[in-house]
Amino acid sequence: MIPRFHCPLPDHPLGRLALPGAVAHHVERVLRLEEGDLVTLFDGRGSEFSARLIRDGRNLAADVLAESTPEREGPLDVTLLQCLAASDKMDWIVQKAVELGVVRVQPVASRRAVLRLAGERADKRVAHWRQIAVSACEQCGRNRVPEIMPVTSLPQAVARESSPQRFILHPAGGVRLVDASPDRHRPIALLIGPEGGFDDDELAAASASGFCPLTLGPRVLRTETAGMAALAALNTLIGDF
Repeated sequence: MIPRFHCPLPDHPLGRLALPGAVAHHVERVLRLEEGDLVTLFDGRGSEFSARLIRDGRNLAADVLAESTPEREGPLDVTLLQCLAASDKMDWIVQKAVELGVVRVQPVASRRAVLRLAGERADKRVAHWRQIAVSACEQCGRNRVPEIMPVTSLPQAVARESSPQRFILHPAGGVRLVDASPDRHRPIALLIGPEGGFDDDELAAASASGFCPLTLGPRVLRTETAGMAALAALNTLIGDF
């Protein structure tokens, strides 16, 4: 499999291209690629470029050979509103959501979340999640990098969500996904609670903002499982599975 790397590219990148420092390090020091090896570069806007590594003095550069625009995005426009999860769970959630085709992830600060983020610490974590999204695109073949939005409180997140189809994984149950009859042609928002669950005020805010209670069966799913199960179910029901 030809390695893929995300990097900013000019409008007409054919020819010799200097690799950004992080990409060059990964190419040469981590993957141990050498001059003459083929790689794929993508700009995150839909295009990808075949290239061959060449030596430029002491550094490896890329000789960009051809551009293509393969479409690997799914038919669904899904926003995952994910309440903050502890430890490395958020890393895993972002990675797998990107693999499953989510268009954007909205990290949500809720009252019972174990993880608390604000200010500079929140900004650093969001930057980290954005890099995880890039890495996931490199692995799964997506050429458009999903948006990872700044951390937002739950009341603000649900109040400004404009997707015409809004669902909340509800602890007390709700309609089955198949009975909700989601429409693949209209954007969808999924709200997933934290380890400690939603409180009553948060459930009321979501309801007031038009979020429909949704159930994925009688079992209680962990926060890192619920969103992925819903995304997989949507892809099976109306997506590209």
